[in-house]
Amino acid sequence: MLHAIRWTIEKITARLALIEPLVYRRRVVLAPFRYQALPGPEAAPPVAPEVDDRDWPVIMPDTHWGRPATDFVLRGAFQAPAGWDGPLALHLPLGEAGNFSHPEALVYIDGQPYAACDRHHQEIRLRPEWADGRPHALALHGWTGLGDHWNTDPVSRLVMRAGALVQIDQPTRDFIAAARMALSAARVLDEAAPARGRLLNALNAAFNVLDTREPFGDAFYLSVAPALAVLRAGLAEAGEPLDARLTATGHAHIDVAWLWTLGQTRRKAGRTFHTVLRLMEQFPEYHFTQSQPQLYDYVRRDYPDLFAAIQARVAEGRWEPIGGMWVEADCNLSGPEALVRQFLLGRAFFREHFGAGAESPVLWLPDVFGYAWALPQLIKQAGLEYFFTIKIGWSQYNRLPYDSFWWQGLDGTRVLTHFSTTPENGQVTQATYNAQTRAEDAYRTWTNIQQKESQSEVFMAFGYGDGGGGPTREMLENLRELAAFPAMPRARQRPAAAFFRDLEREAGPDLPVWNGELYLEYHRGTYTTQGRNKRLNRQSEFALHDAEFLASLAAYLDPAFVYPAGALQQAWQLVCLNQFHDIIPGSSIGPVYAESRAHYAEVRRLAEAARQAALASLAARLGGDRLVVNPTGFPRRDLA
Repeated sequence: MLHAIRWTIEKITARLALIEPLVYRRRVVLAPFRYQALPGPEAAPPVAPEVDDRDWPVIMPDTHWGRPATDFVLRGAFQAPAGWDGPLALHLPLGEAGNFSHPEALVYIDGQPYAACDRHHQEIRLRPEWADGRPHALALHGWTGLGDHWNTDPVSRLVMRAGALVQIDQPTRDFIAAARMALSAARVLDEAAPARGRLLNALNAAFNVLDTREPFGDAFYLSVAPALAVLRAGLAEAGEPLDARLTATGHAHIDVAWLWTLGQTRRKAGRTFHTVLRLMEQFPEYHFTQSQPQLYDYVRRDYPDLFAAIQARVAEGRWEPIGGMWVEADCNLSGPEALVRQFLLGRAFFREHFGAGAESPVLWLPDVFGYAWALPQLIKQAGLEYFFTIKIGWSQYNRLPYDSFWWQGLDGTRVLTHFSTTPENGQVTQATYNAQTRAEDAYRTWTNIQQKESQSEVFMAFGYGDGGGGPTREMLENLRELAAFPAMPRARQRPAAAFFRDLEREAGPDLPVWNGELYLEYHRGTYTTQGRNKRLNRQSEFALHDAEFLASLAAYLDPAFVYPAGALQQAWQLVCLNQFHDIIPGSSIGPVYAESRAHYAEVRRLAEAARQAALASLAARLGGDRLVVNPTGFPRRDLA
């Protein structure tokens, strides 16, 4: 009652907003950026230090710039003042588009890609060697992205805020992280929960110690350590964590195509993965899970140094290659052979580039629009063991009665399956793979699980996604606090595979069985669109079947025939790429389907070339005036 009368939650919320800027103890405003629009994501960005940008327009702070969905380069410089010590960073607030992590940019320092910034990642920690008092070239290659207001106002623009070189006061940041988690926990707990009032007591006492008299200066910073000590003491007295555990893994869901084309996706992967690596340098406990070999292959081709750094993190066990399939593929329209090729291509890529045993045994399809009844059999035959999604929780009318269960396929094969229960915007049924690691995310992940009698640990994938971006510094700070926080599950970062193995060991015999398809009562309308694309997909599957059959027959009968393995693999990669769950179902923008048609034309060319070469070999080997081949597995009486 006291805290309701005193409006403690509202007061602490306002106090936190007041002191958050004080994390930057000193700052030097950067000179305005020079701006150049680019024709598209494939254009080579002018990021080298020696580029002459004197004729580029200057974007002044608090002015408008950047139209919707525009590729760009911003150029400037920074120089650390003499005598600055402690952690230094660049603060780059380019504007807010309103959707996803847009705008987004890869930051080059002295011509080398280093980190990414977007509306959720505006701070880039600098290396100590750049605090040398010398000027350093700064270039940002990015995309303005999409925004809610841009849907109705295509002439609107972003607002550029002043960039700065900043000195970070770590004690202030630590205090804010602890206070932010305590406030978040107080908001989600019921008023009858004993820990709630104690958390508010601790917050109130700590802010009474904190010197927030204006103008802010040394008095504030001298009060931070005593205030944090009071807060920590209050948290220790607030109660024990829940007798439940939470496995959290960083994640960046990147739709290979959706509201953007493949060219933009290649850039998104580079930006997101640079962000992950920079945060791993700051947070040794940070664990990251990433699916889709197609994305890794883009990075391997476009950013070889970045790919080598990812390989090192995989070898350390901090980066989990996951998913099994080439992309997170649609599982309703894809043909059976294509689903098998998804596994073959995906698992072969991971083994080749990360080594045997590095890939996670989890089929990771969080966002796919339903799952065929035959999938458990394919999962097991591909050498995987577990299945993860959140999407069935989005069903329009009926909630599946299980969140952890054995999914039984058509042939009786069973696969241990888990649906993460982290709520999407506070909802009970709709879950998310884009958790933000607030106390409410952790708490509701536990309260929403339907098999509490069988399992004591739940799973949360955290980080901004769909358009990429990934986890933020704030999310990782939150998880540090949640390691042992009053009335919350005990959180730890680790691979998804470790969660599944523990779930199987703890609850496996007691979990229920679901024998049937996993049907999504949502997104159904997508399957009625893009009929031409669906037809081209099926024609490609047939064409590659025939080409492989004929090439195999020719290689069997003619020792001199060279099987076109490289060309056929390239064709299958294109088919599998275009079976991504936002391409073939029909949920992407128009330009994606223009790209897709071009890909299918290339598949047809490759398949026809392989078929004709095989037929020529067979004709020369067998002789005669006519050659008729039946590539199907059944007798036919067609008109030839």
